[in-house]
Formats: sequence, C-alpha cells, structure tokens
Amino acid sequence: MLQSVPLGRNSGLHVSRLCLGTMNFGEPGRGHQGDWTLGADDARPLFKAAIDEGLFYFDCADIYGIGASEIVVGALLRELLPRDQYVLATKISMPMGRNRNQGGLSRKHVMEGVDACLKRLGHDYIDHLVIHRHPHGVPGYEGTPIEETLEALHDVVKAGKALYLGASSMFAWQFTELQLTAKMNGWTPFVSMQNHYNLVYREEEREMIPYCEKSGVALTPWSPLARGILAGAYQGGFGGGATARSQGRDRLRTESLYHGEAVFDIAGRVVETADKYGKTPAQIALAWLLSKPGVTAPIVGVSKVEQIQQLSAATEIVLDAADIAYLEELYRPVQNLLSIGTS
Repeated sequence: MLQSVPLGRNSGLHVSRLCLGTMNFGEPGRGHQGDWTLGADDARPLFKAAIDEGLFYFDCADIYGIGASEIVVGALLRELLPRDQYVLATKISMPMGRNRNQGGLSRKHVMEGVDACLKRLGHDYIDHLVIHRHPHGVPGYEGTPIEETLEALHDVVKAGKALYLGASSMFAWQFTELQLTAKMNGWTPFVSMQNHYNLVYREEEREMIPYCEKSGVALTPWSPLARGILAGAYQGGFGGGATARSQGRDRLRTESLYHGEAVFDIAGRVVETADKYGKTPAQIALAWLLSKPGVTAPIVGVSKVEQIQQLSAATEIVLDAADIAYLEELYRPVQNLLSIGTS
C-alpha cells in the first residue's frame, strides 16, 4: 500500500508516493499520442487498481489528447472517489488551438485555460495547477512578462479555482526568478517542480534538484522509466520496440529525448540488477529514483493493471549502495534538452 507524503516542505498538501500520469487516457486517435490512447472503459480498471494500491494523486494536462484526457480523467475520478479523497493536478500553457491567445501563459490564456480545464474535468477546482513550461518556454509564446503570468496564477488561486501551484521543465535560474518574483510581490509561489529525471537523463542533478531540495520544493519527476526504455520496452535500441507505444509514432519523441551513448547500456544494467533482486526492470529504475533526495512522487504511466501493482511494490525496494553506484556508473553528461527546446 502506497504511503502518503507531504508535497514538499512548503505546503500542507499530502499526496501518494506515486502519481498516476494520464497522458495515455482519452479518445483513441486524438492528439499526438492517439495511436496508443486508452478510452474510458479501458482506463477504468487501471484507475480502480491504482486506488486499491493507495494511489490518490493524478496528473493530467490540457494538451493530452487536446482536452480528451481531462474529460476521461475527470469523469472517472468523479465516478470512483469522493472529491476530498484524491489530489488532481493538471497543466496549462501548450497551444490548444491556432489562435495566438490559445496557448502560452498570458493573463488571458491563464484565465480562459483554467476555466476550460475545469469544464472538461467537471470539477469546481483543481488541487494542483502546474504550468507546463516556463512562460517563455513554449516556442512562439516568449513575450509574456513573468509578472503577468505570476499575478494571473495568484488570482486563480485566490478565486478558489486552484489550491496549489507547480511548475515543470525549465532552467533552474528561470524557476528561481519566478519564485523570487512571486515572493517580492506577495503572490502565490510554486510548491513543486515536475522535471525530467531518470537513470538515463540526469542533467537535473546539477542545479534544479539541489535548488528544490534546499528550498523545500517537491520533485515530481516525469518519465521515470524513460518512456519505456528502463522498463525493457526497447531491446537494446530504438529499433527493438516491443510495445504499441515504442512501435508507434510516439517513438520519434522518445528518440528526440535520449541521445546519450550509454542509454541502452544503462538499461542493460537495470535488467541485470532486476535479475539480482528478483524484480522487474521498471521496479528497479523506479526504486533508484525514489532513493534520491527531494523526490516526492514520480509520475508513472501504465497500460496494464499488473504494472500498477508492480510499481506500487517498487516503493518498498531498498537498493544497496553498491547497486546504486553500478546503475549510475556509465552515465555521461549529455546536452541539456532545455537548451535545444525538446524537454
């Protein structure tokens, strides 16, 4: 059974030790992940299994399925749990249409985007509203002053439409600037950072993770299994995909994220370590991540009930220091993906 943990040191909100990512739920064929999307009927058993494991933290985004994911997620949560028994996060900033005001983090889009999220979710408020990128982190939307974004987010909180704020994938200096600007103006700060972090992409260990750990900001990493690489979905290379996702058009996105020469060698060591512990590779990769300071609730994606059960069990695995060193040994620095705009 998953533990309940505080969402960092700067909020009173508690979340489950794992968060269920919902990118793969929605309307099949709709959105960039459409060829591996599960509809409501296929998603329901996964939600029930997650709840049975003590998972009560769910992460969504307006862009997933171009709104379809929020519709499915909101409906299933309303069906399966009382409102005060789960924590719902969603994200805004990615373009939701062709009009220039349908994306970014201008005051207009923050206000309209949040209202649209609430309508699709069928909820009166969002527990955890996350900006999907820095106000200048979405190509074509760089001109919004950060003060405009921060004040608009603060107003959303004060209006009761969101309870806590989080941020995702940006440079550490950008996040620091946002936090200090909010503090100087008496606006609502961010209590979490949803960043890209796993065994084959560890560039966040340089600045963002130490900053968040020092300042009490919760880390809720996305792609803890490197889009299936660390779970064995690829057999030694991108051409060896063994799942619908790894064989579909989404594979191009995976290839764009993982450039390191040792990616599949590290994945091989995960398999070795899994054999040693009698666990699955996904469990070992997740156990490694959970051993890192500041990591509160990694965001995991699943397509089968047994995956939920295995990942839940992974939270109880304690890796020996020697095994952690073995898993980390081959990593070499790679170009920070934020600098080329693909993270």
